[in-house]
Amino acid sequence: MNSFAPSAPNHPRLLVLTGEEPPPRRERIDGEPRLGEVVYATADDLEAKLPGADALLVWDLFSEALASAFGKADSLRWVHAATTGVDNLMFPALVESDVVVTNSRGIFDEPIAEYVLGQVIAFAKGFHHTWDLQHEHLWKHRETERVSGKRALVVGTGPIGRHIGRKLAAVGMQVHASGSHAREGDPDFGTVAESTLDERGRDGGPTLHRELPEADYVVIAAPLTDSTHGLVDRRFLDLMRPTARLINVARGPIVVQSDLVAALESGAIAGSALDVFEREPLKAINPLWGLPGSVVSPHMSGDVVGWRDELVDLFLDNLARYLDGRELLHVVDKDRGYVPG
Repeated sequence: MNSFAPSAPNHPRLLVLTGEEPPPRRERIDGEPRLGEVVYATADDLEAKLPGADALLVWDLFSEALASAFGKADSLRWVHAATTGVDNLMFPALVESDVVVTNSRGIFDEPIAEYVLGQVIAFAKGFHHTWDLQHEHLWKHRETERVSGKRALVVGTGPIGRHIGRKLAAVGMQVHASGSHAREGDPDFGTVAESTLDERGRDGGPTLHRELPEADYVVIAAPLTDSTHGLVDRRFLDLMRPTARLINVARGPIVVQSDLVAALESGAIAGSALDVFEREPLKAINPLWGLPGSVVSPHMSGDVVGWRDELVDLFLDNLARYLDGRELLHVVDKDRGYVPG
């Protein structure tokens, strides 16, 4: 059973799993006087350094090294992820353990919402085509689309999805949403449809089957779970309008990439803006780089100036709570794979 306030031993040992770049201003972590030791590890030596660690900061944002090394975690009480998505940590041994997992909820919400709004405006106003014509020194007058009055469907009703919905509503878009279950009276979206392609949901409520054919923009902002893995497949894309665009700022495996490529090639949908992919980095030979209507960005939609410092600030706040024996922020429901509520 998950505990919101795991008890910290006297002078606990903190292990930091780093990637190519360690956390900025490491002295803020190393200087915590109540820690007994702070040790830094990479994926290669994590297994050797994990024994004796009481807390683990997963700074290597997409590392899956903990899954293979977890058997060496003989005293681990708490894992904090420097990400919002924690799908790389939801392996059976950790899920079934008493180790509490927290994430960095809130850091990326506003930047990702700004990114989505930017992509919607860029599609509507043809900015990508404008830049192409400029590079060719061509003066070519043309008409563009309105943003106000268009219909957006946000798949995922967590904090990121809600920030996206508010941003899009602020420019006059009609914003609808789908989530894990259908409901009425949502404070941001009103009616929420169930994220299934069946014609009727489990409670008889609306589903994606009804919402997708009405949407001009479909934004994927859901966590990667068993129920969302491969959600955007051929059936999903066939339900979208030929003039609609898909934007994915969640996790790559939610979209079946081969089905999306086929939809773009055939003109089944008008375009896509992807910030995440099934495998990253995206290989140079991947057709998504050059398909008409395809926009590719390298998993950066939430990465604004100062974001790493904000991640460390949030971790230090939670570290102080851990050392004080107070409830931790952003505790992940390991059965669901995300922070509920």
